[in-house]
This record gives sequence, C-alpha cells and structure tokens, in this order.
Amino acid sequence: MLKKNIVKEKSFVFACEIVSLHKILVERKEFVLSRQLLRSGTSIGANIRESEQAESTPDFIHKLAIALKEANETEYWLELLFATKYISELELQTIHPKLSELLRLLTRIIKTTKNK
Repeated sequence: MLKKNIVKEKSFVFACEIVSLHKILVERKEFVLSRQLLRSGTSIGANIRESEQAESTPDFIHKLAIALKEANETEYWLELLFATKYISELELQTIHPKLSELLRLLTRIIKTTKNK
C-alpha cells in the first residue's frame, strides 16, 4: 500500500485555494499582487512534487527549501494584500492557517532529513 504524502496533498489543496483567491482578486481589479500570490502560492506544491524525484538527499533538501522560501513569500503577499485591504480578515484567516501548517511541515521535514 502506498504511503500518503500529507505535505504533497496539503500543498495541492492550498494551491487550489490560491487559484480561487487569485480569481477573486482579479474580479476586484487587483492584477499585480494577485499574480505574485498566484506564482508563489502554486510554486510551493510544484517544488514539493519535484522533491519526489530528487537525485540525492541534498537535492531533496534543496527542492524543499525552495518550497519553504515560496511559502514564506506567499505569506508576505497575503499579509500585504490584507494590509492594503484587497482581502478581508476573514479571507486571510481562512487561508493563512493552511499556509502556516505547510511552513511547519516543510521546516520539520527539512530538519529531520538534515539530521539523518
């Protein structure tokens, strides 16, 4: 039986939510920040997927480190969109916990892998 990849699944669901939020932002006539959010928010899962095909442990860590950087950047864009009133507190509170969980998971996986 295949082992479930929780971080892979959660990052895909998060990317779907980012795509939905991007659509909402475009409807609100916000094009620049929403594009940055779309790029970084969907890149998290893409880099996690890439890590599955890593050529070595250092390559695996590197790909997850890129995913972690993209997650941090996504957090910045979400905070900026909230501060500039493009998204509501409710919208931020709906998506931010999922991002925080991805940040924690990625940090833990990277640290665990480095300590092996």
